[in-house]
Amino acid sequence: MHIVQIVPIIGPGGGVSGVAWHLEHELRALGHTVESFTYGTARRRAARRMHRPSLFRAFALFRRMVWFTIFGTARARRFLAERPGAISICHNNAMVGDVYVNHGVVSAAMRARGHGLWRMLRNPTHPFTFVRDYIRYRSRIHRAVVALSASEADTLRRTYGQVRPPIAVIPNGVDLDRFRPPTLAERAKAREVFSLDDDDRVVLFIGHEFERKGLNYAIEALAHAPTVMLLVVGGDAASIPKARALAEKHGVAERVLFVGRRHDLPLFFAASDIFVLPSAYEANALVVLEALACGLPVVATPVGFAPELVHDGENGFLVDQDPVKIGNRFEELAAGDPIAYRGRARASVQDRGWDTTAKRYVALLERIASDSGASSARTATSATGP
Repeated sequence: MHIVQIVPIIGPGGGVSGVAWHLEHELRALGHTVESFTYGTARRRAARRMHRPSLFRAFALFRRMVWFTIFGTARARRFLAERPGAISICHNNAMVGDVYVNHGVVSAAMRARGHGLWRMLRNPTHPFTFVRDYIRYRSRIHRAVVALSASEADTLRRTYGQVRPPIAVIPNGVDLDRFRPPTLAERAKAREVFSLDDDDRVVLFIGHEFERKGLNYAIEALAHAPTVMLLVVGGDAASIPKARALAEKHGVAERVLFVGRRHDLPLFFAASDIFVLPSAYEANALVVLEALACGLPVVATPVGFAPELVHDGENGFLVDQDPVKIGNRFEELAAGDPIAYRGRARASVQDRGWDTTAKRYVALLERIASDSGASSARTATSATGP
């Protein structure tokens, strides 16, 4: 097949761009021709990831999103028209593509954090996204929609009512080669970087949106988990000082280490014993898959993909956004042997590699192409008569 992915930015890492990047590589490995139509393609220049002051970045992202939704859609249509045999997958913004991949429902994310209407209205990106996606899901723009989990498919229906395109559930995958349990030597080297002793128990948090990801609950949980420390990857110049002040308020600052944005995630997984993500909302959460693939038990709220992956006492625990309950689970896991969870955690995602995910996309695309061929044949027969 000739497959075109429509996505604002594509590249290794997390988020939407990373999902599209992994799919591109796996689809090519399966023998398909894959092209990408990006913001850079539409503007005929490279699109840069923005690391600017938060207000300027928010405005620039909004402007880019609106541009790609309107002008990017028109240019993507022309791009596809020049490739009449191609079948397309759209990730975010553009209003075109045979398959649309839902990477999150903005109104659901706002509701989950409380005061949903106020959160929606205070940022112009949110109402614009809601209206755009309402049109998307209630029309025939796309021929199928991919939800990243069964719960997210339900969220789509609750939010938008009757979703006109059929919904297929295809979870994201995980790079099982990059994310794997460390050897004893790798673990010792990683822990040496942070001056950790063998008896130290480290809880790892990874995420940039501290509020939505629930970092405050993990910090407050340390007051109820005196034997563990917290390693925080992510955040920015505005969010890290706030989180540090919260740790000081609860008297646990000496057990919290902030390292900022990092890309060498396997190092942090290797140094840690437990992973925590007490999010208010997730569509999928790649980082939960990555933690399990690295052999870490996960303490997570039952949102997104977590209820389908995490089983209490086997490879972690599902918890409410309650610092006491989270802290109790930290202590329970820290009291045991971290190695005991390693095999079970890894086994729970062993069949979740990106190659498996890509094959499920191929099956969906082939079904759509087959239905299209059948429809064309019926149209031709009807036009020519018996």
